[in-house]
Amino acid sequence: MNAAAEPTFDASNLYREDLFSDRRVGTIRQLTPVRADGTTDPTRAISFVGQISVMTPMGTLPITFEIDATDLGGAAAGFADAAKIAMDETMRELQQMRREAASSIIVPETGAGPAPGAGGRIRIP
Repeated sequence: MNAAAEPTFDASNLYREDLFSDRRVGTIRQLTPVRADGTTDPTRAISFVGQISVMTPMGTLPITFEIDATDLGGAAAGFADAAKIAMDETMRELQQMRREAASSIIVPETGAGPAPGAGGRIRIP
């Protein structure tokens, strides 16, 4: 492995993760900034990330999204709205991917068939 591809752990950007679940709808991950010694870093803001799972014809699709909140109660209150926005965006992206896949079907050019008079039959010499 070359030096540029080696993963390095950024000790100046550490977070402690706490996971909260209602055991029904989804989870909220609280990311609390910490210093390299493990103590809470009050100079950086706590972040909240929600996750839900949506059933699709192809199986379960996990959807992860940020929740704009300053505490766990605010994150719980904002969970539904943030989840709906994330689901809508994901569905739009899936529809766009389907359209792109459907439009990538290769259509032969006009005149790309068998040579005139060949009749398209296989001939053995």
